Formats: sequence, C-alpha cells, structure tokens
Amino acid sequence: MRNEITDAWSGMFDGFVARFAGRFGRVESRRRMVSYLRGLLNETERKNGWTLAEAAGDDGPQGMQRLLNHYQWDADALRDDVRDAVVEHIGDPARGILILDETGFLKKGVRSAGVGRQYSGTAGRIENSQIGVFLTYGSDRGRALIDRELYLPKGWTSDRDRCRAAGIEDHVEFATKPDLGLRILQRAAASGIPFGWVTADELYGQTSRIRLWLEEHDISHVLAVPKSQMVMTMEFFGQARAHKLISQLPDDAWKPLSCGDGAHGPRVYDWAAAAIRPWRRPGWDHWLLARRSPTDSTDIAYYICFCPAGTSLGELARIAGARWMVEECFQTAKNETGLDHYQVRDYTAWYRHMTLSMAALAFLAILRAEAKKGIRKPEVIHPLYP
Repeated sequence: MRNEITDAWSGMFDGFVARFAGRFGRVESRRRMVSYLRGLLNETERKNGWTLAEAAGDDGPQGMQRLLNHYQWDADALRDDVRDAVVEHIGDPARGILILDETGFLKKGVRSAGVGRQYSGTAGRIENSQIGVFLTYGSDRGRALIDRELYLPKGWTSDRDRCRAAGIEDHVEFATKPDLGLRILQRAAASGIPFGWVTADELYGQTSRIRLWLEEHDISHVLAVPKSQMVMTMEFFGQARAHKLISQLPDDAWKPLSCGDGAHGPRVYDWAAAAIRPWRRPGWDHWLLARRSPTDSTDIAYYICFCPAGTSLGELARIAGARWMVEECFQTAKNETGLDHYQVRDYTAWYRHMTLSMAALAFLAILRAEAKKGIRKPEVIHPLYP
C-alpha cells in the first residue's frame, strides 16, 4: 500500500511540474528546477543552497545558485502557472477567498534587496528584515499562496546605485505595502480566477483606494479597520468612528457565531453589524462588522464590509475569520517548503525563490485536496526533459 501511495504521489509531482516545465528553455535549468522543488519538499530542516544541492547529489550549491541568479526563466509566468494549478484543484467561485497579508524575513547585513530596520510581524518588533506582501487563495478544499511582491523602503528606492547593485532596475519605484497589495489584487481579478470574497488586515482595510477599487469592480470584501476608522453613518453626511458606532448597538444586536473551526474546535465570538453608507447601489449593502471576545467585552475587532444585499451575519463572520488561512500558509511554507530559508541578495533571485517555494506549497495543497477525494492513479505525462 505504501508503494502504491508513493507511486501515486510521484506521478502527481511529475504531472504538476510538467505544467510549467516549458518555462525553462534549457534542459539543465529544467532539471535544476525539478531538483530545487524536490529539495524544498523533502524533510531537511534547513533548505538553503547547500542542503538543496546535497539532496540533489551535487558537490556544491553552484547549480542551485545558477537557477536563482543566472538561468533565463520568467518567475512571473511561473507564478501564474502555480496560481492556475491551485484554483484548478481548490477553486470555488462562491466560497473562494483572496486573503492579503505580509510577512517578514529576518536578514543580516545591508545588501539584500529591500532589507532594512523595519517592523516585522514575524518578530513582533523592529528588526533588520525584508518584508514580502502575499496573496493567499483559500476555500473549503484547501489554501495556498498565489502571488508575492517585495516591499522596498524609501531608503532603497531613493538610492539608485544601491538598487542597481541588488539587481533592482531603475523603473522600480517606491510603493507602499497597500500599493503592492492593490497591484496583487488587480492581477488576481484580471486573471479571471474564481473567487467570491476578499479579506485583509487593518493595514490594507484602512486604505480607502483598495476599498474603492474593490467596490468599483463589484468585489465583495470584509476588510479589518482600526477602532478609530471614520465611517459614514446612515444619516446623510453623518460620520462616526467605528468603535463609537458599534457602542451604540443594543445588547441583543450581538450574536454568538463560529467563524470556522480552529485547532480546538469552532472559534465562537460575539458578532454584530451596523448599516453604513446611506447612498447604496441597488443590490449591494455596506456594513460595519464587529467581533467581540466572549470572555473580554473590551476586545473588539472592526471590519468594513461590501457585499450582496441579504448577505447573512454568519457569512460575514466566516469571511472575517478566514484570515487564519494566510497565517497557516506562512507557517507551512516556512516550516515545510523553505519560504524563509533562502540565501540570496538579488531582487530577481528573491522572486524566483519565493515563486518556487510557493509552487512547492501549492503541490502540498493539491496533494491534500486529492487525498480527501482518494489517491488517484499516476497520470501519463510527457517527460520533463530527455
């Protein structure tokens, strides 16, 4: 039985990498890509150039470094292939969710692209780090990272010589994390992938240009905002801070609802919503959603929602609670597919490693989705290389 499962998984891996083997024009780069992915998926604790080379039977890391730094291949095209593979297996046009978030990568030195003293949520403090903005696709069938952008602080983009030394071309200008997040969301929408909702934390939710773009494109969303967020009340030209408007709700407005299962069962909070924005387009609602801890009435989170008219409070709670998917993706990618194990300084190399790690994570998501349906027999595929 073990050999049967191993053969099936091996066949699935070959079929998976065959989807984008054509992105690598030469046999050597194709082989390196396959070896790199296999290395990211093995059980080695650290997955840097040396350990990946060792897993591939190489004498040193030069081959893996060439894959990231020198071979000709398009990381953005591979990103699109990974995204398409993910939605093919776990896509859901109604319940699929796009989740925007960032994560930090602690780094030493000053030469790696985008590195600097900046707040890292990974460390919970200001550290020397790089920050990546990522998009997760999640559904009832699974979850995986499908896009990425490297944040470049102004200290980088204002020093073009420093940028050129790290492989950052002159056309790459400063962009805030919300700017990068919006760019990612626009790519996802333009690709035509099936999804029903977008959610994100306060950094993105309090950025009005993101909310306005989502509304303009009829994209339902539940975006976290700070308690001080100003919202338009149902009174014409009326405004109130989020916490003030919610505090005016009666006690019976709060309903205990689960926003999904966690490690210890259903995650139940008290939820309430206040209608906002008196000028509404037919068929759409605007809500200020609040989540309160059942054990601490002062622990309240706030969300601005744009959704089809008649959307239930339970559905809004489900979307608000879906952000655990991106946290799980970061944890899995860092622990199992080497997302933060890279040893590169070059801008392009960062994108290449991230994309390959995302590809490995996508394969794990596909494996899990297929396992729920039962292991399939290996597919007949074209060889990756002669």
